Amino acid sequence: MTNPVDPQPAPVPRRPQPRVRVVLAEAARGDTGAERTRAELTQQTQVGEALVRGLVRAQLALALRLSLVVAIGLGGLPLLFAIAPEVGTAKLVGINLPWLLLGVAAFPFLVAVGWAYVRLAERNEQDFTDVVQRPER
Repeated sequence: MTNPVDPQPAPVPRRPQPRVRVVLAEAARGDTGAERTRAELTQQTQVGEALVRGLVRAQLALALRLSLVVAIGLGGLPLLFAIAPEVGTAKLVGINLPWLLLGVAAFPFLVAVGWAYVRLAERNEQDFTDVVQRPER
């Protein structure tokens, strides 16, 4: 009986890995103001609650202002037709003006108010984010 010779594969030379530089300077700097504010938000401290309450108040004030614009804009039309009946009976292109205003012009008006709300709400949120991420001086 002969032993078959197991040919061992030649070892593959390993390339040295590139060096990785570990920098701990960020950890040594400590807590920045923005990190502290974010921590207060996540831990729901009094300061974090005050910041969030301010954002909610700003969003609520915006919603109320634009609701007032819609109420005056659309709710004022029947009042206008009651006060000035000649406006209610006027015709434009053969169609009564109240039908045009309430049935056609109301939709672009509501879209414009909705667009303004989204734009201003995003601005409020961006201001809030800037306050949270702003480093303390």
